[in-house]
Amino acid sequence: MNRFIWGANRRTFLKGSAAALGAGAVSGLPFSGAFGAAFSDHPLAVVVPTAEGGGADRNLRAVTTVWPKYLPGAAFEMGYFPGASGRVGYEVYMGKNAPDCYSLLFGNMGPEVLNWVVQAPDSFKFPGDYQYFAHVDIDPSVVYVAADSPFRNIDDIVAEAKKRTISVATSRIAHPASLGILAVGEATGGKFNLIPMSGGKKTLAAVVTGETDIGVLPSGSVVTAGDSVRTVLVFDKTNPLGERLNNAPAVNDALGTKIPPLFSARAFALHTAAMDKYPDRYQALVSSLEKTVADQAYRDEIVKAKAPLENIRYGDGAACQEYVDGIIEIGNRFKSLLTGN
Repeated sequence: MNRFIWGANRRTFLKGSAAALGAGAVSGLPFSGAFGAAFSDHPLAVVVPTAEGGGADRNLRAVTTVWPKYLPGAAFEMGYFPGASGRVGYEVYMGKNAPDCYSLLFGNMGPEVLNWVVQAPDSFKFPGDYQYFAHVDIDPSVVYVAADSPFRNIDDIVAEAKKRTISVATSRIAHPASLGILAVGEATGGKFNLIPMSGGKKTLAAVVTGETDIGVLPSGSVVTAGDSVRTVLVFDKTNPLGERLNNAPAVNDALGTKIPPLFSARAFALHTAAMDKYPDRYQALVSSLEKTVADQAYRDEIVKAKAPLENIRYGDGAACQEYVDGIIEIGNRFKSLLTGN
């Protein structure tokens, strides 16, 4: 397992702060005794159900760089568990990490909830046994091609898909982006074959090298590829990134379809039992994370990571639940396209 420690430890924090401010001043910071006992002496373990270096990892590093500002002394220990379209990470988190609010999961709600739509988990219950408590972005799915592709637009792709089966690179089958291109095929009569590449980097590479005809991914991953790819369709009501996505049209405007917005949302989750048993710890995590995402320093970290600022949108637990309910409904509606049944 890959791990790294991110943040300051309690001793470092107290040594610097107490010397400058005195013990009384430290106790007066927005960092209560219970807060400190909970998080400054105990690293927060973050389970990531994808590989190190991907879009989720970039966002997580940006968050955890700034989070100790509002959770002083906190350190973050990341563990990456790619495999089985994210299932491995969730099984590890639910099966091996204690429900104590010291252990978090940072995942991509869209594809990872779709996993449970396609096949319910074996060792825990969803919904029920874990809950997403905050999302930090909303990232619309897109269709893209290599920069030198003969396909100039989505109409070219659909026309060809009516003649032959178009190969489509995707990071995983159960993904909002995968749903999008399958829904295009259903609506237009085109034939598309999804090829899971296990991660955004491999999905981009498959298209750039010509291994597949086209690809589908969240927009943030495609933007990082720069001029090597060209976006031709956005699964949202509008194109939120404009020229950065080659002014690609929104799906329903381009094709006259009624496909719902299909986007990813990277979010933190906790065991439901931990939220119930340790409400003070839970509230400390929630309040400090909300301040972190609102901080300009976090946005600066996102810019350094070359991810689009336009996609950074905080959502609380209620917003996460609304998203989960929606993706379950959409997933059930298109379940036959994901399973081949």
